[in-house]
Amino acid sequence: MDERQEIERLRRELEQANYDYYVLDNPTMSDYDFDHKLRRLEELEAAHPELITPDSPTQRVGGRVGEGFGEVVHEVPLESLQDVFDFDELREFEQRVRDGLDGGVEFDVEPKVDGLSVALEYRDGVFVRGATRGDGRVGEDVTENLRTIRSIPMRLPEALPHLIVRGEVYMAKKVFEQLNEERELRGENLFANPRNAAAGSMRQLDPKVTAERRLDMVAFNIQKAEGRTFSTHTETLDYLESQHFRVIPRTLCTRGEEIEARIAAIGDGREAFPYDIDGAVVKLNSLADREKLGSTAKFPRWAAAYKYPPEQKPSRVLDITVQVGRTGVLTPKAVVEPVRLAGTTVTNATLHNQDFIAEKDIRVGDTVLVQKAGEIIPEIVEVLLDRRPEGTVPYRLPERCPVCGAPVERDEDGVHVRCTGAECPAQLLRNLVHFASRDAMDIEGLGSAVVEGLVEAGLLRTPADLYGLEEEAVAGLERMGAKSARNLLAAIERSKDRGLARLLYAFGIRQVGQKAGKVLAAHFATLDELSAATVEELTQIPDIGAITAENIVTWLHREQSIHLIAALRRAGVSFESRETPVGDALAGKTFVLTGSLERFTREEAQQRIEALGGKASGSVSKKTSYVVAGEAAGSKLRKAQELGIPVLTEEEFLALLQQSEPQ
Repeated sequence: MDERQEIERLRRELEQANYDYYVLDNPTMSDYDFDHKLRRLEELEAAHPELITPDSPTQRVGGRVGEGFGEVVHEVPLESLQDVFDFDELREFEQRVRDGLDGGVEFDVEPKVDGLSVALEYRDGVFVRGATRGDGRVGEDVTENLRTIRSIPMRLPEALPHLIVRGEVYMAKKVFEQLNEERELRGENLFANPRNAAAGSMRQLDPKVTAERRLDMVAFNIQKAEGRTFSTHTETLDYLESQHFRVIPRTLCTRGEEIEARIAAIGDGREAFPYDIDGAVVKLNSLADREKLGSTAKFPRWAAAYKYPPEQKPSRVLDITVQVGRTGVLTPKAVVEPVRLAGTTVTNATLHNQDFIAEKDIRVGDTVLVQKAGEIIPEIVEVLLDRRPEGTVPYRLPERCPVCGAPVERDEDGVHVRCTGAECPAQLLRNLVHFASRDAMDIEGLGSAVVEGLVEAGLLRTPADLYGLEEEAVAGLERMGAKSARNLLAAIERSKDRGLARLLYAFGIRQVGQKAGKVLAAHFATLDELSAATVEELTQIPDIGAITAENIVTWLHREQSIHLIAALRRAGVSFESRETPVGDALAGKTFVLTGSLERFTREEAQQRIEALGGKASGSVSKKTSYVVAGEAAGSKLRKAQELGIPVLTEEEFLALLQQSEPQ
């Protein structure tokens, strides 16, 4: 590969990584790999300046204003920092700084928080606006989301005319773990790391969602302060502390060896920080000296970010165990000889899935390199094949669930292997929470905490056990009491008559969501009729594909499913359909909803469409019949206009529904 081709390849990879991170909030490349690829591209472009193009990742800081948020032009640019990867590069940075100044210099060394950089603006001591960093000059207005972060003061003790504070929004490691546990319980995708979770939470269009994520913020710079003057950076941080901000910890150093010792100490003690860190920041303390040195087109000359490389150490695989998660996914783990990594002792490493094991050919007895992915999750990087002992054999996941013995099967994407048992104890919590959820059996008061208490007390083993609970036993649970127990049992009793559509969704059959449940309930009068249907018969129903049909038939005829259905029948749960479409005037029509509607929730609008035989979709295509555009409609509206698809206002949509409903 010649250098021109390498430049093009690096640009493609970096731009894709930028898009995945900043737009999709789904990082696909580690920071360390990204930084090294960017460094290589900079070197190649420096050697071949004629190949530099305006759209190269080296010509911009990165970031993009997302749809749904207003733009904020930063009065003071939010600059990024020059990265250094070892102490030799750090010493070169220090020397450049010392050469550009007269006399001794003082550096401040701080941990580099791995989160989302924001600017907070205060007028007369009151928080008025907050924005993401974006590309450093233009960011996203996320004021309402920032208001949900309790560590950000809304009013300051001193009412300066205008103050702009820069900080890092993060999700605490403990909160991240709790959030992922909750998401797993609900069967939702897990966040990759706290940084990704914080970025995704801050860019939610609904501030209520952001509030539920329990974000935090630490301040690390004053961008502007009218009515106050400071001579050093540490003075500004002391001032921010006096104004009730949580402030980054800092250490002043004058000699190079002090700086290096402090960086090493921050790295060794990273586990003690409540947030993830991916490096240490070294910056001049004197604000006047900063002014003298200034900035390049991309970085301030007075600061650098030391990036910690992922720590890797060899260990031996003692065993491979399999855990069954709350969604039924079989997750293999390697039991390894204890090894110290990033401040903690590691005894287990994730193996992700069967494909990961096969790709790296990981076997019991192998010596492997272990690292902490994102400084959190231990994982195996590679097998040291030259140290493989004789007699090892390739590993395969079991064909039956190690918890309940039910057969396992691969997901359609071929990545995960999942237990098929309807009454698998490992999935009990998740299954019960889903069964009781609002869109399923809608059992008010039966949240995850109550479910967990009932399971721990030995009162629930399957969803059918809900209908045999006794008031005295429920009242004896922590934080329940007689009144709460009576209310819960009444809600459980009411759920018996929710109808077939909700029951099918509550079963948790793969690919049978609310919509499929309604379609099936509109076609079959009872669960018994559905159970008698063949795959061929089911595929004749609109919106029921071959894979979904196969999932339905297979689930309904498994031993554990038959047992659960029989128990629900004995408990008096209705298996009859409640779906009665009011008409078919919109049959064959596909609607896409975008923006905020005043007269409907999304769910209500979708129900009205489906009741008239129409279909609601989440994406615009040539097959879309209408796009309903509410307030703050975005890319879906633009795509509809590009494709020439009719666009309805909310008033026009309501009129269409009223015209279509039988009089």
